[in-house]
Amino acid sequence: MLNRDQLTAMIMSLFIWGFAGALFGSLFAGLYQVLQILDFPGAYPMILAATAAAMTTTAFYSAMPVALIGAMAGVLSSISYLIASNHDIHFTMITGIAATAGVIAGSFHSWVSSATSRPLAITFTGLLAGFLTGMLLAVILALSGIQTSMFWLAAAVVAMVGSLFQISKQWILIRFSGGLPGSFSAPIVAGLIASVVGASIWLMGGTTATVIDTQPRDVLSLILHDIPPGLLGGLLGGVAAGFLLELFGFHLEEH
Repeated sequence: MLNRDQLTAMIMSLFIWGFAGALFGSLFAGLYQVLQILDFPGAYPMILAATAAAMTTTAFYSAMPVALIGAMAGVLSSISYLIASNHDIHFTMITGIAATAGVIAGSFHSWVSSATSRPLAITFTGLLAGFLTGMLLAVILALSGIQTSMFWLAAAVVAMVGSLFQISKQWILIRFSGGLPGSFSAPIVAGLIASVVGASIWLMGGTTATVIDTQPRDVLSLILHDIPPGLLGGLLGGVAAGFLLELFGFHLEEH
């Protein structure tokens, strides 16, 4: 029987998982729709959206200071690139500039604070969980021919990624703890987050250049239409994954 403090901690952990799931689901829905609009073939929208959303969400969930530094560096460098290039956006250039800015900012963070390998281990765990989930769901949907709504798709992605992340996190943390100098962790994570920001700006810029000029209302409505069900589905998936993990003995409130 749980005491009052344990019950409060468990409820708070489920609330946090629901909030993280809502963020994950929104990001996944937006990326998935944009990639489909840009005609990425086959399973690429599912895999890329799940991987990028999982990596970004887990970085903010477990290594927020480093992720915020990377996001800030990505936004500032990408905006500077847009201004300097007069909106002539090239994918490799904008992501390369953003990643470099993120690495520099992450290096400064490692220099002024105690550096550990945990941020990179957590981010890598999320990236791997997102990639495996995207691959598995893409195969299942392709073989079964099931057509599902964004609500249930986001719920499934978030629940699967959350479960894989929590189950494999400690194992990967142990492997990373002695295998990589802590000073490399924050620069790599910040660079990855910054590159995702740059790639996202390129995606929206590419959509604007190729589609929105001719069909602005239709494209924006497609993107915005999927974000609310993605948010709600992610919220449901996060809470469900947290509850099931608690049920099977992964006591989230202890972490």
